[in-house]
Amino acid sequence: MKYLIVGASHGGHEAALELLHKEPEAEVTILEQGDFISFMSCGMELYLTNKVIDDTSVRNFKPSDLEDLGGVVKNNSQVVAINADDKTVHVKNTVTGIETDETYDKLILSTGVNPVQLPVPGNDLKNIFLMRGHDWALKIKAKLADPAVQNVVIVGAGYIGIEATEAFVGAGKHVTLIDTLPNVLGAYLNEEMSDKIKQRLQTNGVDVRMHEFVQAYIGDAGVLSEVETDSGSYPADLVIEAVGVQPNTDWLQGTVLLDQKGWIKTDSFLQTNLPDVYAIGDAIVPFSIPANKPMPIALATTARREAQYVVQNITSDNVNAKPFKGVVGTSALDVLGYSFATAGLNRTTADRASVAMETVHYEDKRLPYFVSSQSGNGDIAVDLSYNPDTHQILGGAVLADGYDVTAHGNTLALAISQKLTLEDIAEADFFFQPGFDRQWSVLNLAAQHALGYGEFTR
Repeated sequence: MKYLIVGASHGGHEAALELLHKEPEAEVTILEQGDFISFMSCGMELYLTNKVIDDTSVRNFKPSDLEDLGGVVKNNSQVVAINADDKTVHVKNTVTGIETDETYDKLILSTGVNPVQLPVPGNDLKNIFLMRGHDWALKIKAKLADPAVQNVVIVGAGYIGIEATEAFVGAGKHVTLIDTLPNVLGAYLNEEMSDKIKQRLQTNGVDVRMHEFVQAYIGDAGVLSEVETDSGSYPADLVIEAVGVQPNTDWLQGTVLLDQKGWIKTDSFLQTNLPDVYAIGDAIVPFSIPANKPMPIALATTARREAQYVVQNITSDNVNAKPFKGVVGTSALDVLGYSFATAGLNRTTADRASVAMETVHYEDKRLPYFVSSQSGNGDIAVDLSYNPDTHQILGGAVLADGYDVTAHGNTLALAISQKLTLEDIAEADFFFQPGFDRQWSVLNLAAQHALGYGEFTR
């Protein structure tokens, strides 16, 4: 069998690993249009903040990692067309311009997404940067140390924008953070937690401007100097745009079925309309377990689960016996000392998906009250979102200051994927040890609070 994989990021990497493990005699080739294999953009902040020094190490894998297993990795190889009749893809070398055809028995598309650039006047000025990929990482790193860059405007208060904000605050720059949503990290956190993050940003000197819309970039002699919104103007030596992504699928139009926004359409087995052509990763709209419908979830973990499923399916003796279960959408972030983990839906994403949902917000101490703050006690906040009729858990988030809450995030992800209810969480048998937790876990207490149980105050 000859397998071709288009795209060398998380989905492509996972698909190749799985194929080489299951069918070591097969031909497995990754075609990647970029030069650098394969930069991990979600790890860029670690490089920008000097937690990782070597930029070439912030990657999923080196070509030799797969080649040692028998695979083939070709960079600078842009796939520009698929011919499903003769099972070939047309490939253009982005350096030499030479065009060739590659044959396949099965084709896996992991084409990913491109960052959106605002279509506003002045968007061609110098010093308007994106935050994706190896080349941009090097350019941003240089600006962090540039004394001429004092005022930085970050457009977009999602994960990427917040990571950029933290990097430039750490470098001593004045940062203005702008977003069209009313809340910081609004697609991940509800207002109660978002407000805590906003206050922390402001305490660290960030000028937070929510629910504002960029109207134009202003400059002189082709160089950026100012950002104009519908509410004001802000000085800018540098702009980082982090306003979202769009699927890298223009080249598939007329061949692979796409929806109105360009996402690749797949069936419940992640197959496209073409025989033996599958799609995974950020360019598809996977089935969301909590929403009970497909919705965009652009995460590395999502891409890897999809890739693993596709390979297990297409190499099975009983192909298409079991549809893809779906994903939850789970992530975590540190923001200037605050740590949070989130899973499933929040109010913003539930509204977008037209999902009826109620949410309980609960705050308490992490440890028994007899443990002082000097001994490690502190505040913790929990959101649990649920179906108002069935009490099925649809989403949740946990936030604390200076404390790793990611274990709670994984617990929420498992609860959502297994369709547990408030009652299940309220009565779950979690551990207790006073150096780590309460007699009731904070997740127990949040669910009990939603169900109207008596308050536990020790």
